[in-house]
Amino acid sequence: MPRADLNDLQAFLAVARERSFTRAAAQLGVSQSALSQTLRGLEARLGLRLLTRTTRSVAPTEAGERLLRAVGPRLEEIDAELASLSELRDKPAGTVRVTADEHAADAVLWPALERLLPDHPDIKVEVVIDYGLTDIVAERYDAGVRLGGIVAKDMVAVPIGPDMRMAVVGAPSYFAGRTRPEAPQDLTAHACINLRLPTHGGLYAWEFEKGGRELRVRVEGRLVFNSVAPILKAALAGFGLAYLPEEQAQAHLAAGRLVRVLADWCEPFPGYHLYYPSRRQPTPAFAVLVDALRYRR
Repeated sequence: MPRADLNDLQAFLAVARERSFTRAAAQLGVSQSALSQTLRGLEARLGLRLLTRTTRSVAPTEAGERLLRAVGPRLEEIDAELASLSELRDKPAGTVRVTADEHAADAVLWPALERLLPDHPDIKVEVVIDYGLTDIVAERYDAGVRLGGIVAKDMVAVPIGPDMRMAVVGAPSYFAGRTRPEAPQDLTAHACINLRLPTHGGLYAWEFEKGGRELRVRVEGRLVFNSVAPILKAALAGFGLAYLPEEQAQAHLAAGRLVRVLADWCEPFPGYHLYYPSRRQPTPAFAVLVDALRYRR
């Protein structure tokens, strides 16, 4: 295949994946007009229309979808193999893209990066905050970070943190004049601060376990957020009960700003894991990151 055709295919893949000439052009470092001209030339040579263009969106045609499925993984394998040649260099280099939720990024990823990056100036790390179960292959991430219990079985999963516990907490002002819950079912009588996760299609049900008995309780309240940080702030302000990772509430519990309830219903569970496809050829930069994150008891 002529080199020009390979470059044109890479341009097509960028547009088809981004569904935008603007974002694809920025990713490739070319102008939108040059990118549009490249795609027209590729379509002309193939005699097929690969993209449907409107004033507001870009989407692959049936032929484009087929080309995306057939060629995309092969070019990614080529890119991975070329990147792996950097093993011949003295220093690991390149960009590693990771998706994680906010708490994992703050509690696990950042402490490791703070130690790692000063010693590896040629490594770049992009962390994207996302609470959904992102398809890391389709979205072209090198790895994702999620709790061990929800990592797909076909992935390599590396533990990067200790077991975790959740905590149900509220401010002393909230409990003034209220009876504290003694069982998860009692939460239905309390104002609770809800979390909405994209993968659950609705409000997250609080999960409890005691003596082998598992319960999921759908709570009610006036506040709903899609990340943990504002939930903690609302709990500290006395607006209701929050269901948070124990580690995030610990300092506030110790200082008396929060009060914990239902601790005997919150048992430990597998903590954060870094996961990536088993067929992935790790680059030296990725291998260094995995080693820095790996949890050692």
